[in-house]
Amino acid sequence: MDAREQRGLEIAARSKVVRRGLGWSVPSQSGAGKYTVTGLPRAIAGGSPRCSCPDFELRGQPCKHIYAVRIVVQREFDYGNGTITETVSVTKTVKRTYSQDWPAYNKAQVYEKDRFMELLRDLCHGLPEPEQKGKRGRPRLSLRDSIFTAVMKVYTTASARRSMSDLREAQERGFIAKLPCHNSVLNALENPELTPILRSLITESSRPLTAVEVDFAVDSSGFTTCRFESWFDHKYGSVRREHTWVKAHVMCGVKTNVVTAIEIHDKNAADTKQLPALVDATAKNFAIGEVSADKAYGSIRNADAISRVGGQPFIALKSNATGRSGFGAWEKMFGYFMYRRDEFLAHYHKRSNVETTFSMIKRKFGDSLRSKSETAQVNETLAKVLCHNLVVLIHEMYEVGIAPVVWASEDHAQEPVA
Repeated sequence: MDAREQRGLEIAARSKVVRRGLGWSVPSQSGAGKYTVTGLPRAIAGGSPRCSCPDFELRGQPCKHIYAVRIVVQREFDYGNGTITETVSVTKTVKRTYSQDWPAYNKAQVYEKDRFMELLRDLCHGLPEPEQKGKRGRPRLSLRDSIFTAVMKVYTTASARRSMSDLREAQERGFIAKLPCHNSVLNALENPELTPILRSLITESSRPLTAVEVDFAVDSSGFTTCRFESWFDHKYGSVRREHTWVKAHVMCGVKTNVVTAIEIHDKNAADTKQLPALVDATAKNFAIGEVSADKAYGSIRNADAISRVGGQPFIALKSNATGRSGFGAWEKMFGYFMYRRDEFLAHYHKRSNVETTFSMIKRKFGDSLRSKSETAQVNETLAKVLCHNLVVLIHEMYEVGIAPVVWASEDHAQEPVA
């Protein structure tokens, strides 16, 4: 390889050679301008191409620019059997689709309400019935019936009066002992003692999927209420009003979208502070492999909380995030993002499943709350999430083949049937 050929190789490797019509534009190696090499691809490869540079005009022999074009042509064309074949790369965008077991899906939809009442009955029957204080007056509605009727009312998405038809059917089928007045259903939602019980039922309803879910995602979303709050806007000199809302922080499995833990605090409560409690509650029943979360949960404390239960955090990093010295969970996650970004993002994007979970809850059971008091609004939100979990269980019964058993010991956690 002579000196001109060597320089041509350097130009082809470091500079951009562009084809323009029947010629190629080749940058000068000194950076002073560009030269044009003319000729068809066959002439470039073995014929007599021409170049506008002084070296070719003086010698009439291939210059370094012609050698550079030859190298580029060899990359793009294949000369064989007297033919020239140009390699063209075609990128085709294909929409990713997922198969659906329609017979199983249809069956789950057809029998959903029947299975829902059965599962809800089993959950309520696992609750201890408190003793009623006092011997005078009308006997109050039992705790089990109160929870069943309140959750059933939320499931129907109807008013308390219009949901009585479903409650009459539930009594006829033996799911509740006594048919309550519609006001008793509303009073049950007003009871603050039901809040921790509903939370425990959400946890219990997720346990049959212990063997299915390994990766989890966390986020928060608001449910609007019928109440308004007003304030005086000093900037515009007017009174403004907006709906109040209840903010639910949830952790869900990324395969079935079942909610494994939930926290409801003040509507302005920061997201980042809720993650440790959600992780610890989930870890009591599930083996955590991964936890995905958006930037709102980005903190060393949250990464350590996930790592502490054996999980790997995949939390979106803010623009000012840095990897501190050490070998903690945050530093490992930061290094993973910096050096294996595509792989990191593939894990992180499982977080979109928590958005799907909220969409499922709101589309099926509504994104607004009918209740007026704060206690009832919280209980109604918890009831919506519980309804969602039971519907998820029903679909898994028909699509995966599990036989969910609630209030079973950890040794009897359900596994999918092959």
